[in-house]
Amino acid sequence: MNDRETAPGDGPGPVCLVTGATGYIGGRLVPELLAAGHTVRCLARSPEKLRDHPWAGDVEVVRGDVTDAASVGAALDGVDVAYYLVHALGTGKDFEATDRRAAEVFADRARAAGVRRIVYLGGLTPAGVPEEALSPHLRSRAEVGRVLLASGVPTAVLRAAVIIGSGSASFEMLRYLTERLPVMLTPRWVHTRTQPIAVRDVLRLLVGCARLPADVNRAFDIGGPEVLTYREMMRRYARIAGLPPRLVLSVPVLTPRLSSLWVGLVTPVPAAIARPLTESLRHEVVCREHDLARYLPDPPGHPLDFDTAVGLALQRVREAQVATRWSSAAVPGAPSDPLPTDPDWAGGSLYTDCREQHVDAPPEVLWRVIEGIGGEHGWYSFPLAWAVRGWLDRLAGGVGLRRGRRDAGRLRAGDSLDFWRVEEIAPGRLLRLRAEMRLPGLAWLELRAEPEGDGRSRYRQRAVFHPHGLLGHAYWWSVSPFHAVVFGGMARNIAEAAAEAAHPAPAPTDPPARDRS
Repeated sequence: MNDRETAPGDGPGPVCLVTGATGYIGGRLVPELLAAGHTVRCLARSPEKLRDHPWAGDVEVVRGDVTDAASVGAALDGVDVAYYLVHALGTGKDFEATDRRAAEVFADRARAAGVRRIVYLGGLTPAGVPEEALSPHLRSRAEVGRVLLASGVPTAVLRAAVIIGSGSASFEMLRYLTERLPVMLTPRWVHTRTQPIAVRDVLRLLVGCARLPADVNRAFDIGGPEVLTYREMMRRYARIAGLPPRLVLSVPVLTPRLSSLWVGLVTPVPAAIARPLTESLRHEVVCREHDLARYLPDPPGHPLDFDTAVGLALQRVREAQVATRWSSAAVPGAPSDPLPTDPDWAGGSLYTDCREQHVDAPPEVLWRVIEGIGGEHGWYSFPLAWAVRGWLDRLAGGVGLRRGRRDAGRLRAGDSLDFWRVEEIAPGRLLRLRAEMRLPGLAWLELRAEPEGDGRSRYRQRAVFHPHGLLGHAYWWSVSPFHAVVFGGMARNIAEAAAEAAHPAPAPTDPPARDRS
């Protein structure tokens, strides 16, 4: 099956602006727009996070924030179609105000720039439920849609429920709950009906919206061909994945908050993101119309059914071909400050732990070990300490260690890596990680491979911590006694792993057969 679906229409494609290109949908939409013949510009707060994407050289990337009118206006200059794919998922109590302000800025600047269409991906809302009774995130998405529709720029608001695709938060939640729990005590929302849609169909429709007639200014419900309960989705996932049948028992006592904590402990999706997902399952969310098909007819075989969508997602996971993940976007509450080497940090308190090792391996072999760190390979020292730190972070509402890696062997700037994020990567030389666990300060970990000649190399490792207040200082001194074991062991074991990879032990040989003559 072809992964790319082109939009209908002939002639050169429009100039498209994609906001949220560092996120799950935005990162997948960009190559689809390029394949459809469109010119693409991306607006990103951190353009460096897009640097290593395969399509980075085919797009224009501008730095900016959707709450900053000047940067939004500059990004929209000369744009025909603007994709609004940002929202403040799990960013705290003021996220609704932030979403509203960002949408108002974007709507105003799009109108001033003469943009001919806005396309927004929102959430499917339940029929007959007052807006004040919706979950805060569904309510906010509905409000953003109204703001954009009232902008004076023709707008298409696509409203989707559960999106099934490799790496989506909804799919990861479904996947890990089903795979890890053969018997589940679940909240009542597992019986709520919803209408899942394959990510391929979402992308197909988003691309197609670039060519909608100018008089179309409305919201459209989008979904797959089936209406399922979450319980049915778990059971069908188990069958498709080749797992034994799952026993799902519902109980009435798990509130949305308790549900999110439960999901956060069992799956890689942290409670801050799991909560809006579980809250949105309190009400039935089923498409009330399929009007978009009048403008964008469904091609043969589409929309994909649930089983096909899950099968394709699992295939991508098994082949390590996951293009983007829910964790591609910045984690709520993660620091956005510059590296401590920036002059702005002059005079600030910094703690460092530096280690280095001579390595009996060429730098390219050492680099393969460095780039493969985390995920299934672990952190090369005191696994129990790393596991405990991950569990403590999960209990505090953080991301923990279970986010893993997008790709088992390759990293790119912006990737999540357990409870770190790749802030900088210079292939063959430097990997800089920024901590995203709950900390009273900011933390980085730098790993370097340097050549020494004669087939040897030097491994350099630096941990940096910038404390926030007295608690930050107390935290550093409370954990510093363990650094020799954790960071020292890490440096030694990485060096040893590289040496073993460069000089593998000879395979044992069978003893010579006895002469039976």
